[in-house]
Amino acid sequence: MRNLKRVLLAVVALVLVLAILAFVLENQQSVSLVFVGWSTPQWALSVYILGALLLGLAVGPLLGMVMSRRNKHRLGRSTSHLG
Repeated sequence: MRNLKRVLLAVVALVLVLAILAFVLENQQSVSLVFVGWSTPQWALSVYILGALLLGLAVGPLLGMVMSRRNKHRLGRSTSHLG
């Protein structure tokens, strides 16, 4: 059973790597992003898209932790007023 999980994990990882490789190879056009007069260097489109994905994957859980702590703090304050 443990070996089956390892094999499945390896297959999923391989498929993911191949999908990312295909995505990068298909999006090689050089682009420059412009935002409020500020422009970035010309890089492949895939670099910007993968960067945005990684940034979202990092920021999402951080915001979730902040909201969770805020809700726990509010819940603690509201229960202390009841007692």
